[in-house]
Amino acid sequence: MSLPFDPIDEAARQWGKRWEGVPAMHAVTSLMRVQQLVIGRLDAILKPHGLTFARYEALVLLTFSSRGSLPLGKMGERLQVHPTSVTSIVRRLESAGLVTRRAHPDDGRAVLAEITAGGRELVERATRDLIDADFALGALSEDDLETLSALLTPVRKAAGDF
Repeated sequence: MSLPFDPIDEAARQWGKRWEGVPAMHAVTSLMRVQQLVIGRLDAILKPHGLTFARYEALVLLTFSSRGSLPLGKMGERLQVHPTSVTSIVRRLESAGLVTRRAHPDDGRAVLAEITAGGRELVERATRDLIDADFALGALSEDDLETLSALLTPVRKAAGDF
C-alpha cells in the first residue's frame, strides 16, 4: 500500500518543530527504511533457494576462501556478526547439506566450516538470481550506486569497519 505522501518527509517536518538535526534524522531514517526494503527483497529472492541473505553471505565467504573453509571465528570477523550468529548460520547451512563442520587440523579449539559441492552449486544459482534482480537496487543507475557506496564509506570507516 502506497501512501499519498512521504512519511519520512513528514517525520522530518515534525522533528524540525521540536529539535535540530533534521538532515541527519531524515538521512538515517531513509537509510534504515531502504535497508528494510532491500533485505526484504533479497530474502524473497533467496527464499526459493532455502537461504536468507545472511546465510548467502556466509556461503559466498566460504566460496571466496582459498580452501573453501574457514574457522567460525574468522567467519564472524569477516561477516561482522556475533559468534553466536555465525554458529546459528553454519548450523542451518550444515543441516541443509551446504556446509560441513570439522575440527581445525592445527587448532584443537577451533571449528572449520567447509562449503560442500552442493553449497557451491547453490551459490552460483542464487547469485545469478540476485544479479538478475540488480540486488534489489535496480531503481539506481550504476553512477548512483558508485555514489552511494562512496557516500557510505566514511560512515563505515568512522565506525571502525575497516
